[in-house]
Amino acid sequence: MNYVLISPYYPQNFQRFSIELAKQGITVLGIGQEPYEQLDQPLKEALTEYFRVDDLENLDEVKRAVAFLFYKHGPIDRIESHNEYWLELDAALRDQFNVFGPKTEELTKTKFKSQMKAYFKKAAVPVVPGQVVKQKTEVAKAVKTLGLPLIAKPDNGVGAAATYKLTHQADVETFVQDWDESTAYFLEKFVSSDKVCTYDGLVDAEGKVVFATSLIYKEPPMVTLKNKSDFTYYITKEVEPKLAAYGQKIVEAFGMKERFFHIEFFCDKDDYVAIEYNNRPAGAFALDVYNFAHSINLFEQYARLVAGHGFEPSAYASQYSLAVTRRDYRHYHFSEEEILTRYSQELKAKLRMPAAFAALQGDSFYVLNSDTEEDILDMMEAIQRLAQD
Repeated sequence: MNYVLISPYYPQNFQRFSIELAKQGITVLGIGQEPYEQLDQPLKEALTEYFRVDDLENLDEVKRAVAFLFYKHGPIDRIESHNEYWLELDAALRDQFNVFGPKTEELTKTKFKSQMKAYFKKAAVPVVPGQVVKQKTEVAKAVKTLGLPLIAKPDNGVGAAATYKLTHQADVETFVQDWDESTAYFLEKFVSSDKVCTYDGLVDAEGKVVFATSLIYKEPPMVTLKNKSDFTYYITKEVEPKLAAYGQKIVEAFGMKERFFHIEFFCDKDDYVAIEYNNRPAGAFALDVYNFAHSINLFEQYARLVAGHGFEPSAYASQYSLAVTRRDYRHYHFSEEEILTRYSQELKAKLRMPAAFAALQGDSFYVLNSDTEEDILDMMEAIQRLAQD
């Protein structure tokens, strides 16, 4: 089997995809921008061949790279990056070379928030009313139909970027003034819940969920982005039954196969409201945090699925796992040395955030485990407590 990995070097923790795929006897072929000499030695050993391109944004150049690898190694069976930024590139390459996985047409249901909403409704999962606007002249009518407060975000966009909260008419006027109409916007009713959770996991080649977990954000990502606060979430021991039921229905409705998913929900009293379906794992070090929480190696388990060897569940009990960041320029109540000493038994990893994520999420990243949610919340508060508190 020939597996083409787009950007195998970055992000660094995703190098483990190449390593685990190679361990399963799969021929791993990398395409990236970094010079071969820059690659870490374990990655070099995992790659049968690495083709350097000048610009991964140049579709024609990347197509030529895949064509060369096809010519030299035979038919390509998979093309993946597992990275939000390259999902459209992955799909375009699958179109060109007729490779298993979501094609460009299929990707529209996970790219456009308006289409996601339709699939959530198909799955009979709660959603909030929303409407697409493509021109400024359509905004007033949408606001009148939906009513304030609203959230306005690009219909085709990633995360909380370029998002507006429309509480008053003045906010609407600011949005209209700022918006250049180059991209359609999706307006939806604002949900007052300050709790966002997820249903995350992995499906096999038949679309069956073989692994599922859930994380709870300390605050909605949009708030973290706006306030530049420390990025924090924790993995729960088990997925709450109603959330699991909704998540299963959504996964079935979207019909994706042999890939990770990351579905966000508002936790609204005793119910959940679907927000967004992401056709890849959660970003940064989330896969590593899942691994710590559930004593599993998901990079390996994904590789086993691709190789046709089946998924092996963990034999160990799950724990709560806290993922928390701190920013270099902030002064905290406890020094890092004090934190590392105080939680030496709970600490699983201390990492530096990649530059692409640090500005939004923080600089230092800590992962800690515990058997109780109470301990997790106490550690969260202590690690992020500022010096003046």
